[in-house]
Amino acid sequence: MGIFQQAIPDAQLTAAQFITLCALRELGASSLNDIVKFTAIDQATLRGIVDRLKVRELITVAADPWDGRKVLVTNTPAGEDLIDQITPFGFQISEQTFGELNPAERVALLFLLRKMIETD
Repeated sequence: MGIFQQAIPDAQLTAAQFITLCALRELGASSLNDIVKFTAIDQATLRGIVDRLKVRELITVAADPWDGRKVLVTNTPAGEDLIDQITPFGFQISEQTFGELNPAERVALLFLLRKMIETD
């Protein structure tokens, strides 16, 4: 998280907020439950993230036209632009995160992280 904050040019954007924006780009308009499942961010934390992104006008929140009990979250054009601005810093963030790991260790780490994510 610290590496992310140091590497990106937007001091207000957290890694969890960026992950949420990227999830919405991937999923399109989504319920909070869908975002929780996709990102593994807990519901309470996600609500705070959504509130902060909404204040910055990076997302919109609207009632689901088919289910009035649900809200759908969508990136705004400003949110999409921010993703495009931050994404190029991903390589630098990854390199700093991997640190001194050799190529084989990097592959092993990524394998294990994916395995952890895929486990319910």
